[in-house]
Amino acid sequence: MELILKQDVEHLGFKDDVVQVKSGYGRNFLIPRGMAAMATPSAKKVLEENLRQRAHKEKKVIDAANKTADALKTLEIKIPAKVGTGDKLFGSVTNIDLATALGKEGHEIEKKFISIQGGSVKRLGPYNAKVRLHRDVVVDLAFEVTAAKS
Repeated sequence: MELILKQDVEHLGFKDDVVQVKSGYGRNFLIPRGMAAMATPSAKKVLEENLRQRAHKEKKVIDAANKTADALKTLEIKIPAKVGTGDKLFGSVTNIDLATALGKEGHEIEKKFISIQGGSVKRLGPYNAKVRLHRDVVVDLAFEVTAAKS
């Protein structure tokens, strides 16, 4: 079954993508929840025209995302955390903590667009995260978890 996505669907595609899914998934999940519509020939033509008109506006958004990406690459982010014995943390450092640290540096990024490689961090040291600023712009962000001074 071919569908046009009306919004971003995790592990499937972004808004306005034409995707191929199994019939049950499309009919019973995506369409009733308003996440997708049938990809009829007329719907595809309308989508094409909308994408063509949106291309100019999209270029400005991508340029802004690239500028933010360049700024993020130059940042040195250190997240202080409470440490127990050795280098083990009390609790963990998650994408929420990273979003807060980026906010302090002047870059407001939603936590859902940040994914730390390997999930949450439970030890001191350097780590990497992927920050999605736009569907076409993804930045590898290096950060370090340090011991908090008490």
